[in-house]
Amino acid sequence: MRSLLLLSFLATAALAQQPKPLPTKLAPELTASLEAHLGLVYARYGQREMQLDLWKLHTASQPLPAIICIHGGGWFKGERSSMANLAQALAAKGFVTATISYRLSGEAKFPAAIQDCKAAVRFLRANAAKFGINPNAIGVTGLSAGGHLAALLTTSGGVKELEGEGGHAEYSSAVQAGIAMGAQSDLESARIGELSSKPDDPFYRTFLGDSQAKAAQIYALASPRHHLDKIDPPLLFMTGELDDPSTQADAARADLTKLAIPTGLEVIPQAPHAFLGQQKAFDACVNASVEFFARHFRP
Repeated sequence: MRSLLLLSFLATAALAQQPKPLPTKLAPELTASLEAHLGLVYARYGQREMQLDLWKLHTASQPLPAIICIHGGGWFKGERSSMANLAQALAAKGFVTATISYRLSGEAKFPAAIQDCKAAVRFLRANAAKFGINPNAIGVTGLSAGGHLAALLTTSGGVKELEGEGGHAEYSSAVQAGIAMGAQSDLESARIGELSSKPDDPFYRTFLGDSQAKAAQIYALASPRHHLDKIDPPLLFMTGELDDPSTQADAARADLTKLAIPTGLEVIPQAPHAFLGQQKAFDACVNASVEFFARHFRP
């Protein structure tokens, strides 16, 4: 017993002595290279205004691909500012980027959040000339709940129930590539069925209105995997090595492969669920994201 206690103590001590990961920071010259358009209203629902922040290089002289960055927070909390570092880092690599606010589940349940995401795509497409965007090359990424919305946006092009009334209806809300980070891709899974069956579940019940067992059709409509078909664009999954295995999207990736849609899994070494807050993991994410989007947006 003493030896076991000693081993446990030594292991805990060793972990405590390991240096803490450095927090994410952007170089001043990076942010100085960008022009910012903050608080742009991309959709209106009566008096309710939905806003986004947009960045692009000062030196951009031709239309660039755009990437929407969607924040996490279990669909019931979070702010677009949490994705600002990623958006600016990607903008510095030659993309027009936008972080968006969307209606959280405490304000409006599903499908409000994905309808906002689609409205943001239509806004960028409608204002492509104004902001120097290539309207034929719009991508999306997001972390956690934002990763789920990014995956759903990528796979649900043309699904009328998810379009909403956010304006610019004459423009398409389809994206041309997506990266889902730390995301749930199959809301019809047994795992989510079990989680949503708990009366105190703060995520799925709040977002979708009830348990999976009692709202199966809603869970299907909200599930990225449910919408997969052969016309979907490339979809990459990214996750921290320490995150739940469900975020590796094994079933969804297998389906995508069968449909001959480019996909893949990028695992950030020794990274937690919220890996964007750690500099080393953040840098790995940016590098992988730039490589993926540049490859699929190449003329």
